[in-house]
Amino acid sequence: MKSPHRHPNGDKTGQRPPKDKSRFAPKPKKERPRLPEDCDVLYGLHSVREALANPQRKLRRLLTTENALVRLSEGMKLRIKAEIVKPEAISALLTPDAVHQGAYLEAERLPLLRLEKLPQDKVIVALDQVTDPHNVGAIIRSAAAFGVGAILTTFRNSPELTGVLAKAASGALEHVPLVGVTNLGRALTELSNEGFMVIGLDSEAPEEIHDLPLRLPLVLVLGAEGKGLRQSTRALCHHLARLELPGAIRSLNVSNAAAISLYAVGRSLAKL
Repeated sequence: MKSPHRHPNGDKTGQRPPKDKSRFAPKPKKERPRLPEDCDVLYGLHSVREALANPQRKLRRLLTTENALVRLSEGMKLRIKAEIVKPEAISALLTPDAVHQGAYLEAERLPLLRLEKLPQDKVIVALDQVTDPHNVGAIIRSAAAFGVGAILTTFRNSPELTGVLAKAASGALEHVPLVGVTNLGRALTELSNEGFMVIGLDSEAPEEIHDLPLRLPLVLVLGAEGKGLRQSTRALCHHLARLELPGAIRSLNVSNAAAISLYAVGRSLAKL
């Protein structure tokens, strides 16, 4: 009897075995590791360098490329040993659109300032449900540039002070104290009772900001993107003020408006 034809793969029928389609299936994406709630993720050369230089920051883990480590070490002795990795190792820990420049830091969150500890010799910025992390980061950066005493924000309806926001702040998180409150209206009322002048920025306000009789202590309140100040917040302001814009556009992005109004307020206070 003739032996049956044997396929090279061992199939006696002479037919090829079915292809293993699992080899061609897309690999499941790796989930980014979950970090403790008290941990901030900072990335980008400016954000990471400023955090490394801040003695109040407790550092946990530093990942850098070789080139980034050289730039971070310029003129500064690092307080933590860096893990040298490839750029893609850092990218895997972040969202796809994160521009990390080869620098990634995990650090403990900075403590919040208490409301009663706000300085009275500097302007305070309050955010009324400003939720975009890019805008909040840019506002914090402007606040650091103009010497603002603190940023007042709510625990809810505000972005996490990490990641995208920290990158937009470009290191300013290390220089501007933050105050977290449960209720902004209650906090503004308390500050008003303590003698703070409360100014709300509103593009439709009847008064221009540089015409107001400004004085310290002072709180400048900025409203949410598009919506502006809530009615309940407007009612708590001593004055509503606008920026005088000579062009066709009558309103600005909240972060741009913050920078210009801080400049205007600073100039007015300097004349006192």
